[in-house]
Amino acid sequence: MKKIILSFVFALVSMITYAQSTWTVDPMHSSVNFSIKHMGISFVQGRFDQFDGTVSSPGASLDNAQFKFSVQTQSINTGVEPRDKHLRSADFFDAEKFPAMEFESTSLVKGKNNTYTLKGKLTVKDITKDVSIPVTFGGVTKNQQGKDVAGLQAKFTVNRLDYNIKYDPTGAGVAKDVEVVLFFELVK
Repeated sequence: MKKIILSFVFALVSMITYAQSTWTVDPMHSSVNFSIKHMGISFVQGRFDQFDGTVSSPGASLDNAQFKFSVQTQSINTGVEPRDKHLRSADFFDAEKFPAMEFESTSLVKGKNNTYTLKGKLTVKDITKDVSIPVTFGGVTKNQQGKDVAGLQAKFTVNRLDYNIKYDPTGAGVAKDVEVVLFFELVK
């Protein structure tokens, strides 16, 4: 009887493990971008060059998936080194003290067509807040190596003052709201 129970447990664990899908961000085909209004008349665009993340789902679809992403603040890149150095300073990201921004999902709700609402906790510096992010699922295909790949994109806005990025608190020179645009290709 003991062997039968152990065999059943082993088979069940194998089935659960097989059904689990884990996807990893492919940094060569992904980007973390932002745009912020400057002086009320123009925009500064930038990106973060170092990031990683995973999406784990209990099956082949995104239903009940768990998302975890991390962005290295030191990797900020606006194309202007003096500005990037300032953005890494304590006035903005304080990259030495807070080397990463992190996101961990709490829920994923399917909408119409290929859209979802991803809810989770976004941590920037020493502040963690609940966010709701609209996500478009691009689908799944095979890459040149025959591996399954999936595409996701998201666009949302955060108020930098909510995350203790207090430089120019009036927002006259550097706006309060930052538009974030993510393009992720994930490899299974």
